[in-house]
Amino acid sequence: MLLPAVHGGWGVATMPVPPMKRQAARSAADEVELAVVAAARRGDARAFEAILRHYDRRLRVVADQILDDRQAMDDALQEVAIKALRGLPSFRGDAPLGAWLCRIATTTCLDHLRRLRPEDPLPPDDLPRSRVEGPDPADELDARERLSAALMSLPVDQRLAVVLIDQFGYDYRTAAEALGVPVGTAASRVATARARLRAALAADGEVDR
Repeated sequence: MLLPAVHGGWGVATMPVPPMKRQAARSAADEVELAVVAAARRGDARAFEAILRHYDRRLRVVADQILDDRQAMDDALQEVAIKALRGLPSFRGDAPLGAWLCRIATTTCLDHLRRLRPEDPLPPDDLPRSRVEGPDPADELDARERLSAALMSLPVDQRLAVVLIDQFGYDYRTAAEALGVPVGTAASRVATARARLRAALAADGEVDR
């Protein structure tokens, strides 16, 4: 089956990541209808195109957070679409479709990153547990560009975890499945990322010290 024409639109530049908590609840529940998924699993090209359109921005954010390169992102998203098309018939629905697609995007983009910068170490599977607690700094953010810059200063593994949970609104278990790590690891990464975001934005005058 040929891939839908929507793939040609995956070359649009990624927008800066917006303040996260404002969209979290909506994003978590914003899954495509089951009837559309069922049709796509049966080989309906229009249904598959609808899925790509529905999750387009979500996948772009994941790709951009890992690669930070438009051409590499476009190439990776093309591969994500192909893998999703091939894997959709075996999708069982144990996790939200958006999380399943984010998992494909994460592994695909990390593979591209290995090829682009083989000398750079990839995120470890486990990081030291952090007990840092406190108000989520994302609640206090208003400036998109400063938040985006702060996010890009984080290691890739922490960046993805905080985006999946604080922007997309996935719970820890779903985010962990999307990242392919234990729940405790995902929680640790988010806690560490939040603490680092707070420190970076406080230093920049975005939040109270």
